[in-house]
Amino acid sequence: SSGGYGLDNFGINYGRIADNLPSPAAVSQLLQSLNITRVKLYDADPQVLTAFANTDVEFIVTVENAAVAKLTDESYAASWIQQWVQPHLPRTRITSIALGNEVLSSEDTALWDALLPAMRSVHSSLVSLKLDQVISVTTTHAMSVLSDSYPPSAGSFRDEFVAYIKPILEFHSKTKSPFLINAYPYFAYKDADDDDNLLNYVLFEPNPGVLDSNTNLTYDNMLYAQIDAVYYAIELMGHDDIAVKVSETGWPSRGDADERGATPANAAKYNGNLLARVASSEGTPARPEVPVDVRVFALFNEDLKPGPTSERNYGLFYPNMSTVYDDNLGFSCRVACQLSERSTCFFCCCSSCEILEMVVDAESSCCMSSSFSLELRTLAACRQLVLMIMNEAGRLDEH
Repeated sequence: SSGGYGLDNFGINYGRIADNLPSPAAVSQLLQSLNITRVKLYDADPQVLTAFANTDVEFIVTVENAAVAKLTDESYAASWIQQWVQPHLPRTRITSIALGNEVLSSEDTALWDALLPAMRSVHSSLVSLKLDQVISVTTTHAMSVLSDSYPPSAGSFRDEFVAYIKPILEFHSKTKSPFLINAYPYFAYKDADDDDNLLNYVLFEPNPGVLDSNTNLTYDNMLYAQIDAVYYAIELMGHDDIAVKVSETGWPSRGDADERGATPANAAKYNGNLLARVASSEGTPARPEVPVDVRVFALFNEDLKPGPTSERNYGLFYPNMSTVYDDNLGFSCRVACQLSERSTCFFCCCSSCEILEMVVDAESSCCMSSSFSLELRTLAACRQLVLMIMNEAGRLDEH
């Protein structure tokens, strides 16, 4: 479980395709100040894993696509774990190994064939090393593995992937590991006709919602509809015992002329609203009892990523560790809002956390409010302020 705010269903992707990033030790400090305790790496870099020793942070490490086929050999899999994973345990918490990234969306059909055998081989190596209860084995999928995702209840896998996904689901069911998806409502918005309702729907802003007439469930945001489409597709294959988790989601703060909606304001809304929703531990309409679990992409803007401008602008932070949009400062406040709704006090947080109003026990006649106008440059400062106010509120509650 996570630290102060108990956000054990929220994490970040720490991508490093850049030549100007801070040291892993500095990143470890940053994430601890943000109270982010779940990180996905795109490799198993020993410098990074060492920098996070003796912290609360738990990792998904990734085997790069080019190395997946070799891991079908069990003795190679065992030596890979012994070289890249075991030296860091238990000081660094490694909780999952992802075999490749979006393998089934690659053109390499030999890699499709190798994927499940490699997952099995790594899992049985973990069993023989007595690590299988600590470390799960999985892989990440793009939303393009679905042939239909609208309405969510029509979710189904593409015909060409069924033969691969069916046994992968058996593996997840048997090993109790999650099915991971990379889900980006941004792509759907960018390619659709301009529509304010659609923008609000993808950004978790107020909107009329979308009804799935097969189930009578209404969706107020696209990400949850995408998650449920995957649940329904998995159900079609005969499984209701596999958790769907979002291994990547995010929104770019800049883009090319044809990348509609890639702005700092939209990125701030998407990531800030998503964090607030996740902090409340809510489920999706089809799985209301299962808290939505996400890892946001990405920690930093990565200057060496190929492709359109947006690809280099998904970060919450610049490489100098300043925030890409002020609303990052709102993260702690939004979390505090979510948590405090469960007690007798609540916070009204403005988006940038510069002013925090506290209303204590609004239902009684004793209504106190104090507002703070502070220059808050870091999330750590914001977090301290929030904790200070929550402590005050706790003391007031006792009287």
